[in-house]
Amino acid sequence: MSGEQAAQDSGAGDGGTPTVWDVVVIGAGPAGASAAHAAAVTGRRVLLLEKAELPRYKTCGGGIIGPSRDALPPGFELPLRERVHAVTFSLNGRLSRTKRSRQMLFGLINRPEFDAALVDAAREAGAEVRTGVTVSRVEQHGPGVPDRRTVAVIVNGSGGAAGKRDEEIVYARSVVGADGSASRIGAHVGVKLDQVDLGLEAEIPVPASVAEDWSGRVLIDWGPLPGSYGWVFPKGDSLTVGVISARGDGGATKRYLDDFIARLGLAGFEPSVSSGHLTRCRADDSPLSRGRVLVCGDAAGLLEPWTREGISYALRSGRLAGEWAVRIAESHDAVDARRQALNYAFAVKAGLGVEMGVGRRMLTLFERRPGLLHAALTTFPPAWRAFAGITRGKRSLAELVRTHPMARRALDSVNRA
Repeated sequence: MSGEQAAQDSGAGDGGTPTVWDVVVIGAGPAGASAAHAAAVTGRRVLLLEKAELPRYKTCGGGIIGPSRDALPPGFELPLRERVHAVTFSLNGRLSRTKRSRQMLFGLINRPEFDAALVDAAREAGAEVRTGVTVSRVEQHGPGVPDRRTVAVIVNGSGGAAGKRDEEIVYARSVVGADGSASRIGAHVGVKLDQVDLGLEAEIPVPASVAEDWSGRVLIDWGPLPGSYGWVFPKGDSLTVGVISARGDGGATKRYLDDFIARLGLAGFEPSVSSGHLTRCRADDSPLSRGRVLVCGDAAGLLEPWTREGISYALRSGRLAGEWAVRIAESHDAVDARRQALNYAFAVKAGLGVEMGVGRRMLTLFERRPGLLHAALTTFPPAWRAFAGITRGKRSLAELVRTHPMARRALDSVNRA
C-alpha cells in the first residue's frame, strides 16, 4: 500500500472527516484471515492488519482435519504436503501399533503456505491487507474516538524522532481481534483462561529413505507427563516433531522432546527450526466481546482442550466473527451492537463451546488413564472407527459422546472419580 493510501485509510478523508472501515481485523492467521474473508464477501470495507511479513513461521503440527476443511472459503485449494492414511499409536514409546484406513484421515500442511493462501483468499474477496504493523491497543471511548459507533485502532508506526515510534489511528465500525494466544485485543475484551499448555516443536529435514518410511503415516505418542503427547507429522522431505504438556515444568517437557527425538532415531539430524508456543483455553465464563470488539481463535482461547487442536477452531470462530462483525458495523446504537455481539457469543458457545466441554472431560480421562485410551484406540475397532470419523469430519467428539452410551459412561465414571 502506498504512503498516500495508508494516510487516507488511517487519517482524514475529504473535509477532514476520518475514513472509517466497516471491519478491521487484527491478526492474519487462520482466524483473522477467515474473519476478513467472511466480512469482505458481503461487500463491506475490510482491513486486515498483521504485524509480521507473510509468509511467516508458526509453531503448529499443521494437521487439517475434516472440520478445518469444511470451514475453508469456497474454492480454496489446500496446499497439502501429505495425505495421511495411517496412524501409529504408542504409549511413551511402548506398545506401538499402527492403524490404517483406505480413506484419507486428514491432510498435513506447512503453516506459512497455508496462512498466506488464506490471506490471499481474503484479499481476493475484497479485504485490504497491511503487514508489518503492530496494533498496540484499541479505544472505544475518549477524545480520540469520533462517535459511539467507532472504534479507534492504535497502530505503531515504524519511526519517529529520538527513537520514538509514531502512532497512527485506524477507525472502524467493528473490530475482530485474532492476534494470537498472547492477544492484546483479548486483554481488552477481558478473556479469561483455565488451561495453559506448552508446545515444543522441531522441523527436521531428513533423507529420502527416512521420508519414505513416514510417507502417509503419522505417529501419536501418549507421553510420560499427565496430559502430554508427542507427534510426528511428515511433510515431504521433512518431519514435524513435537510434544505438548501442561505449562509448569518446561524442563520436563524439553526432556520429553529430546527423548522422543532420540527414541525415533532422529537425533542425528539437525532441525531447521526449533520453536515453542503456549496454547491457552478459555474459561467457560470468559467473554467473547466488549462493545464493538469481538475476539476469535487463539485470541479468544478457543482450542480443543484434549488434543489442543486449534486450526479448525480458528477457522470456524473466525468465520462467525467476520459475519457478526458486519452486523455490528451496521448497528446504529450500543444496544443493537450488544445484541449482535451476544448472538456471536451464543453461536460460538453452542458449537465450539460444547465441543470444548467434552474435550475437557476427555483430557481428564487421558490424564488419569492414558493406557486405557491407548488400548481402546489400538484394540477396540469401534474406538478406531470413531477416531477416523472425527478426523474426517463425519462426526464430532461431542456428537460421539451424546450418541454412544459406552463413551458417555466412561467419561461420567472418570468425572465422578
